[in-house]
Amino acid sequence: MKNNKVVRAILIGVILAAVLNFIKLPYYVTKPGMATELEPIIEVDGGYDEEGSFSLTTVGFGRANIFSYVLANVLPYHELLPLEDVVQEGESDDDYLNRQMHMMESSQESAVSLAYVKAGKKVDYKFHGIYVMQVVEGMPSEGKLKTGDRIFRVDGKEFKTAEEFIAYVSQKKKGDKLDITYDRNGKEGKTEITAAQFPDNKNKVGIGISLVTDRELMTEPDISLDTSNIGGPSAGLMMTLEIYNQLTKEDYTKGYHIAGTGTIDEKGTVGPIGGISQKIVAADKSGAEIFFAPNQNGIAASNYKEAAETAKEIGTEMKIVPIDTFDDAVAYLKKLKEK
Repeated sequence: MKNNKVVRAILIGVILAAVLNFIKLPYYVTKPGMATELEPIIEVDGGYDEEGSFSLTTVGFGRANIFSYVLANVLPYHELLPLEDVVQEGESDDDYLNRQMHMMESSQESAVSLAYVKAGKKVDYKFHGIYVMQVVEGMPSEGKLKTGDRIFRVDGKEFKTAEEFIAYVSQKKKGDKLDITYDRNGKEGKTEITAAQFPDNKNKVGIGISLVTDRELMTEPDISLDTSNIGGPSAGLMMTLEIYNQLTKEDYTKGYHIAGTGTIDEKGTVGPIGGISQKIVAADKSGAEIFFAPNQNGIAASNYKEAAETAKEIGTEMKIVPIDTFDDAVAYLKKLKEK
């Protein structure tokens, strides 16, 4: 009888644990992720080899349950983020993931374009339309368009960039109707949307969507990237360095394991990211010797200063290097002695 009670208690405990595991709290948990070498996932046709490596760094990220919530309050470099600080108003989890993947694609395009231009190689664009990144709750597009829709025609006109679309819609008046043709999961759809004033800006008229240009890069030599499991734009700087290194005869790694983070635009400006402390921990665990951190022109709360403080806290020998532009990173690597 006693054994039966023990077995019953264990079963109840297992069931309770399983139930608690599936209860989602209004928080996301972030923690140190990994440092991933870029050479295996980026391949330039006929590109040069490298003795060392460039690595992107990631943050572990997921919706909090009871257990992860408790752990996040006691483990170092684990953080809790309120739901509203991560997911935009009216955005589902799927919409959020979709937005992250499109941000990654945009960052990837900037990285490829910048690296090819800096290496003196040919790069061109083929435009496919405009992706919907977010639908504003309470605006006319709600219920008609979805995150991930690709708009390719408005009032019979085709636009190459999101900027062209925005310029066209901004000329409309409240009550004007727009005929939108879009692609959703490979199927064409059409809808009519009436322009309206934005609730927070009565002087601005639109249909209530945020957009990103859908374009395909045409490069010589060809390049292939397997970044399907990476979301967000924070790998931009490191991807640019890896591509540039494969395009140029000189090996800028100089034999070192170099990690880092930071967004990149087509002018080469490096932008800040979230989770810099967690990325320092991840890079240190991977054995990185150098870490590039966004300097943000030296502001007091820059990614670089937080990274340097974290590096000191964990006692790493990894060198933290402040970077404002792609050219800053290349200049540093040029002066670096061969390992």
